[in-house]
Amino acid sequence: MGMGGDLPVEGGENMNVVQAVSSHADAANRRRRMIVQFDVLGEMTELYGHDIDKLLAFTFHFADERGSQIDSIIWDIGECIPLEGVMANAGIRKWKEQGIDIVAVLLDEAGKRGLENIWNHRISEVDFGPGGLGLGMEEQSRLKAEHPDWVVKSWWWQGLWNLASSDLRAYKLAYLRGIAEQYAIDGIQLDFSRHVPCLPVGRQWECREHATAFVDMVRRMLLEVEAAQGRPLLLAAKVPENPAGCRIDGLDVAEWAERRLVDFFSLGSRTIDVDIAAFRRLTEGTSIKLYPCLDDHHATDGYRHPPIEFFRGVFGNWLQQGADGVQTFNWASATAEVYARNGSLRYQGGPPSQRQAYLEAGSMETLRRKDKQFAVERRGGYPWAEGYFNRNDGAPLPAALANDGRRLELALSVCDDVAACREEAVGVELAVVLYGARPGDRLALCVNGVTCEVESYDYEWKDPQLFSPAPQPASGGSGVYEVNPEQRLLRVTAPVAPGLCKLGANRIGIGAVKRLPFLPGKDIVVEKVELALRYKREAGLLQE
Repeated sequence: MGMGGDLPVEGGENMNVVQAVSSHADAANRRRRMIVQFDVLGEMTELYGHDIDKLLAFTFHFADERGSQIDSIIWDIGECIPLEGVMANAGIRKWKEQGIDIVAVLLDEAGKRGLENIWNHRISEVDFGPGGLGLGMEEQSRLKAEHPDWVVKSWWWQGLWNLASSDLRAYKLAYLRGIAEQYAIDGIQLDFSRHVPCLPVGRQWECREHATAFVDMVRRMLLEVEAAQGRPLLLAAKVPENPAGCRIDGLDVAEWAERRLVDFFSLGSRTIDVDIAAFRRLTEGTSIKLYPCLDDHHATDGYRHPPIEFFRGVFGNWLQQGADGVQTFNWASATAEVYARNGSLRYQGGPPSQRQAYLEAGSMETLRRKDKQFAVERRGGYPWAEGYFNRNDGAPLPAALANDGRRLELALSVCDDVAACREEAVGVELAVVLYGARPGDRLALCVNGVTCEVESYDYEWKDPQLFSPAPQPASGGSGVYEVNPEQRLLRVTAPVAPGLCKLGANRIGIGAVKRLPFLPGKDIVVEKVELALRYKREAGLLQE
């Protein structure tokens, strides 16, 4: 793997990059169908020190299932070696008090299963208080109070880490070197999704060289440890889902790619629209891999714990658009039954759709001819950022319909070549959910410029993950959404001739062709747009 010759280092000097070991390229190019970014902190804290078997049953259940497509784990554990003499991670501290290095145990168990071990480093996390993450804190953390120049003032009252500080970069580098030297990891991911800003607000792009300097330092350090230990150590970066968003947050991904500072990019976290093509152009001529990521806790708005058809549509689109594999974040590691059987009180396990996705969503072949749902992105639901990452501020929905009949035009990607299927083998349905419509209002629905005949109007539709006209809540939390019996949405459906659908981008048009008398400010608002594919398997029409 070419490392781009000489690289600038802190202080403006130049030095030759340590030569990568010969197996580095093989490690960088290994198969990663599905990567799990696993936040295991909660389970480790709940089960500390007394039942390793139960912890392992949680952790590797999905990975151990027959047919699992999980090839890599990104361990999102937090601090596992003391900083300034203090172990902030209470769960790991409890295990160590009983003589168990639980991190080493997890890494070893993953290695036995042939799984890749990547260590996740959150660039800026909210602080740990006596009650856990961000809880019970009345004063600024000691380290931030002692080093105010290390901190960016932002949405988090304690402040977030500021990569414009050279001393902070050195502090973080020393910690990551300790991880790389102490543990048998295969690499490190720098996770910019937790949290932005990580550079002075309003000057992020102006200060981009500081983020680049940190990535450069970590790359160089990993190559030094790699050379000393004779084993490859990769570097990944989790960045926003498109280059424009990276620019807003001060992340010069084009330079990182040009200088081969990373082996792969993890793209996005809670968005279904990832600009894989743009990153392909940035990484052209390199071996850098691209792995878009989907969070199902701070989920894309309106689609937490969705059915398997939704996951198939999202991951299928990414693979069809050229991703090297896909990544999950904040998914459960086992079913609800496994969590209950092993005594978990706080964690309830994931929905059946997560388990099914791990068996089929990492390959277009295993997604072939399976029912799918494609949706248009929704805005908001993520207040824990000041910048671009995770906020989905540019998403097209919700959107008001014009009262003069003009169509709202929306883009929707479809990963299946539906037009190539026989009409009798696949059914296609367009569904639109709206707020503010009244019985008697009528819509026109179009696919790629062709009007589709509306089949049904349901003026009593309910969706517990839509809240209009109430304010939108933040994503996350318990994930329990209750149906509001007073909610009145409209769901409009229309069958679509398969021949109208295109592989890749499709244009969806929605227009109000008849409205009852309306008042200013009483718009019809499009909340969701979904296209469902249902393959017929009876009578030998479709071979599984």
